[in-house]
Amino acid sequence: MKIFKINLLKITIVCVILLVNLMITQPSWAGKKYTSNPDYIEVTEALDAALQEKQTQGSTPEILENISNLKFQKYILETGESCGVCRNETGKTLLVYAQKPKKSSSTYDNQLYLLPSGAETDEDLDCDGVYIPGTPATENQAAKPATAFKIVDGTRLVATNNPKTGEIEFNVPPAKVFQAGEANWFIPDTVKAALDAGITTVEIND
Repeated sequence: MKIFKINLLKITIVCVILLVNLMITQPSWAGKKYTSNPDYIEVTEALDAALQEKQTQGSTPEILENISNLKFQKYILETGESCGVCRNETGKTLLVYAQKPKKSSSTYDNQLYLLPSGAETDEDLDCDGVYIPGTPATENQAAKPATAFKIVDGTRLVATNNPKTGEIEFNVPPAKVFQAGEANWFIPDTVKAALDAGITTVEIND
């Protein structure tokens, strides 16, 4: 798997298109207590801070993009399902984060699973995001650490493969991107280290 590049313009366009699509659908969380969802609380607080930053620092492209992404996440949380779904259309196996088994002894917030190409996580599992392996340093580029691409509840993430670059691309921007130690998620340095940890194939929708 190759690490993806985030194209800011493409992400903004995707957000606008998806927001329009979501606005014409009936909210499925109507009457539900999404306001107590930790993701919703975090996104709302981050949005308030971003709007305050806009007032004090002005409408820079970075601030406006951050506000757009946070509004998009907030809308997903308010109108989407109470779980995340990840679909793999990359042509290769992905490592995804999802709910850990009830009898798990792990101290992490979630668990890594293998998601085959063409497969989609079951809604009962609640996909939290995707593992992005690091890349070694080259003459022209510094090494990049492994990261976790987090999505909020209600997101239907689709991972595809860019045929020109071979890089993984997503249909939505990340809620957050973690490195090891920044969240209570298992983020190994390499895919081999993840496989050595004994991860299993995720339960999928047929």
